Amino acid sequence: MTEENKLENIIPESAPAEVTAESNTAPETADTEATVESQTAPVTADVQPTVGVPEAEETGATEGTGEKPATEEKKKPKKKKKPAKKVIEIEGLGVRFNMAEQKVDSLKEYFIRLVHRNLKYKEFWALKDVTFSIRKGDRVGILGLNGAGKSTLLKVIAGVLKATEGTVTVKESVVPLLELGAGFDKDYTGAENIYLYGSMLGYKRDFIREKFDEIVKFSELGDFINVPVKNYSSGMRARLGFSIATIVDPQILILDEVLSVGDAKFKKKSANKLKKMMKSGVTVLLVSHQSDQVRSICNKAIILEHGRLIASGKAEEICDQYEEMINKDKQN
Repeated sequence: MTEENKLENIIPESAPAEVTAESNTAPETADTEATVESQTAPVTADVQPTVGVPEAEETGATEGTGEKPATEEKKKPKKKKKPAKKVIEIEGLGVRFNMAEQKVDSLKEYFIRLVHRNLKYKEFWALKDVTFSIRKGDRVGILGLNGAGKSTLLKVIAGVLKATEGTVTVKESVVPLLELGAGFDKDYTGAENIYLYGSMLGYKRDFIREKFDEIVKFSELGDFINVPVKNYSSGMRARLGFSIATIVDPQILILDEVLSVGDAKFKKKSANKLKKMMKSGVTVLLVSHQSDQVRSICNKAIILEHGRLIASGKAEEICDQYEEMINKDKQN
């Protein structure tokens, strides 16, 4: 084997062209082998080419361009926001009422029938197999025709009625506006009923005394606050009841068609007060027959029919479905 053939075996096939050119012009001496090895070694260490694989594929970027490899360009996925906690959970709720099949005119007749086991009742389920949950900050509209069980559902959540079956879990404080002024004593004055109704809602006497002037001012009753409630109009009772119930910002607010009570001025004033409360993140349950009202206030809605939950979802979609139900009912 000649010296020239030995040099060809020493130079790798994938070495850069510049190194090959130098090796062909180098003198054929024993020192040439050492010179070629010393020149090719550092070049190979820096570049480290792999036979049959382009450099761009191996490094993920072209040398000198400054581009980051593809793996580094990938952005980290954004963290999803955790859903708000559930503040109301209802599962398999049922409420049953016993309707007497025969009229009992006196307590004596009632006990006689009771002893002889002659009391006959007809079961009526106002709610049956109702299951849903509400998260903190949700504004849920409850839609349905008359007798669907809307008010009964709110009364169970508020603790006014007890469920016959199923479970109802409420994790925050509730202020129910079911029937404004329902707890008033007609023989008491408006001022006295502020303390009476406030205590029924769970307010302490010192708190009511502190907020007394604010309640009277919002109700706009003026001197009538010292007049017995039996002399009030329905609108005056509604204003006083609303003023007492909304003196604090509740965590859960239950409204049973209270926005339809009173004169136009009170409706506007109460609506503005409710909107202010909603902006603070209050969870709202609203019963209404007006789909436009549900659209403007609520982000979610449900439909009850004959005591059963038949639809739930976004307010816009549920309101559309409710309007279709009403149109079909009118045609029939």
